[in-house]
Amino acid sequence: MKLVLLTALGVGGATAFGAVLGFIFKKFSHKFEDIITGFAAGVMLAAALMGLIIPALEDGGILKTVVGIFLGAVFLNLMDAFIPHSHQSVGQDLGNKATEKRKSDKVMLFVLAIAIHNFPEGIAAGVGFGTGEIGKALTVAGGIALQNIPEGMIIIGPMLLAGMGKTKTFLIALATGLVEVVGTFVGYFAVNLSTAILPIALAFAGGTMLYIISDEMIPETHAHGNERGATYALLAGFCLMLFVDFYLG
Repeated sequence: MKLVLLTALGVGGATAFGAVLGFIFKKFSHKFEDIITGFAAGVMLAAALMGLIIPALEDGGILKTVVGIFLGAVFLNLMDAFIPHSHQSVGQDLGNKATEKRKSDKVMLFVLAIAIHNFPEGIAAGVGFGTGEIGKALTVAGGIALQNIPEGMIIIGPMLLAGMGKTKTFLIALATGLVEVVGTFVGYFAVNLSTAILPIALAFAGGTMLYIISDEMIPETHAHGNERGATYALLAGFCLMLFVDFYLG
């Protein structure tokens, strides 16, 4: 339980660490955002495959795994449909003519999108501990934490550009990380209440991550003419997680 608590704080704290870096650098080019997001997508892809989907296959077979993956995707699809938010990065698009309130509202929709998708990422980190394979669970959690750092960096600039104070900006960024802490415990306790749901829960968490990568991260990184760099960054993130799994898993 102590390890789960430390993992939850680490996953959520990575966003806060990224936010601190965001305050230092404040504004990033689209090219940097696309490359760092591509890297994060590669990390998430490897973590979803090796830490969640393959263990689901081994423990529950192909049918439960496929069902779980689609349940995870549909779950996020429904959240996207019913909760107002914006997937589009707005750091480069806040014109001077927009009112402060309009700027703030636009940024908050973007931040809300990140918070929505942080919850299932937290669930993925918690569910991983249900396998009993601590190495695999830490690989998933580490992968999520790695991609949270650039995420925390990227959301700071738009909030500052929208006229938000530094304290409010940091607290909002911290709240998006706390969503993952809650999700981690939800995932952990869910699979510990009933080991029968473990394969579907693992695949569900993997499905949510695949959905985020395909529906949100890859399209965003390919929207500004930086797709080649973003693709190689994705491969780099994926291979980094291969090394981590090979030597530590």
